[in-house]
Amino acid sequence: MATKKKRTPNVHNNSRVVIAADSAIDTQKHNSDPAFVRLRDPTTDATSLYMLSAGDVQLFEVKAFVEDFHSWFVGQTVQRDGRLLFVTPMDPLYLILPYLIKSGKEGKFQPVDQVVMDDEFPACSRLLSCTRSLASLHHITEEKEVGTHRFHRYSQEKTMNWLKKKVERTVSVLKARNISVGERVKSTTYITMKSELDYRNEDYLRYAHGLVSEYLSQDLSKDLLTHLQLPELKSPKETEPPSKKRKLTDKPVEAEEDYTKFNSAEFARKPPKKMTAAQKSLAKGDKTGMKTMSSFFSPKVKEEKK
Repeated sequence: MATKKKRTPNVHNNSRVVIAADSAIDTQKHNSDPAFVRLRDPTTDATSLYMLSAGDVQLFEVKAFVEDFHSWFVGQTVQRDGRLLFVTPMDPLYLILPYLIKSGKEGKFQPVDQVVMDDEFPACSRLLSCTRSLASLHHITEEKEVGTHRFHRYSQEKTMNWLKKKVERTVSVLKARNISVGERVKSTTYITMKSELDYRNEDYLRYAHGLVSEYLSQDLSKDLLTHLQLPELKSPKETEPPSKKRKLTDKPVEAEEDYTKFNSAEFARKPPKKMTAAQKSLAKGDKTGMKTMSSFFSPKVKEEKK
């Protein structure tokens, strides 16, 4: 009997295909290697993948480009994880900020290493090893020194000013690169009290606010919007040019009725009404040789030539 070939067991390969700067994978100054870590997302509070450089000097966010049925050939193996990962530098304060806000509700100064703690994400303590972390805490906290020890307490005012600078720097980059961010419809009949420059600055601020808000909680994003003194967004009908507005009292010029309502039981076919005596007499009449009304309006069928 022919023997069956034994299949080699699947060996899990932890290799990933990553696009990253040289600084992210530089190991010359440190003995450790870069590492992927799972940390709490500051926006969704869920698990997200990040990367710490060698020696935990710098934090990087990880974005993935995903395609269906995609894999990689790495050396002599096939990597099932077909994602293409993009690694870009990220300010660690965004991930530290939620822990400070939570501890700030107690209203007391605490050592930062006792604040940035998470049983679900123990790697969060490594954020304090990043070069920018301890050196930048004064942007979002009030500080006190007692001897050789330093204590911190979350400051809403400082955080808003720090985030405002983030937004302003983002606006400068967008303008320098001439990136169009406005979605307003230009019309010769659209009369406005604001100049095009005012709208342009407002659009840039709102767009930059949206970019920064990708790293903030919903409440903090709303507070930043108020701090930037941005007006609330108007509804599409209010921002539409007057020539294209439709008054609520006017009837629609096109058929905009919801025809799906005829599928409901309310509009089910009703039984025919009782016929009158005249209708009954007409129905009993001889109809031989008579044509229906629809036959006079239907197209004539051409006879085939024999």
